[in-house]
Amino acid sequence: MADLSFYTSPLSEEIREEGRAQGRVQGRAQGRAQGRIQGRAENILIILGVRGIGITDATREKVTTCRDPELLRQWLMRAVLATTAEEIFGEEALPGR
Repeated sequence: MADLSFYTSPLSEEIREEGRAQGRVQGRAQGRAQGRIQGRAENILIILGVRGIGITDATREKVTTCRDPELLRQWLMRAVLATTAEEIFGEEALPGR
């Protein structure tokens, strides 16, 4: 029969607790990053609504499903100055920006 005492030892419990703690930290960091992404997408939609810039359902989905924080940042900056959705979500950035 194999010696299983290690699995119930204080050292084993300490290793497990370190793993749990590391998982909690990583989970919180991922949660914060996800929250920032969702917040940025929401801000884009709020700005567009306040500015009266209409978007299609497909564009709304494009914004809410985007997981690239840099792309969302670019769209957010464009949303502040653009007059049309094409200027925000088109292939080209606004001239001079």
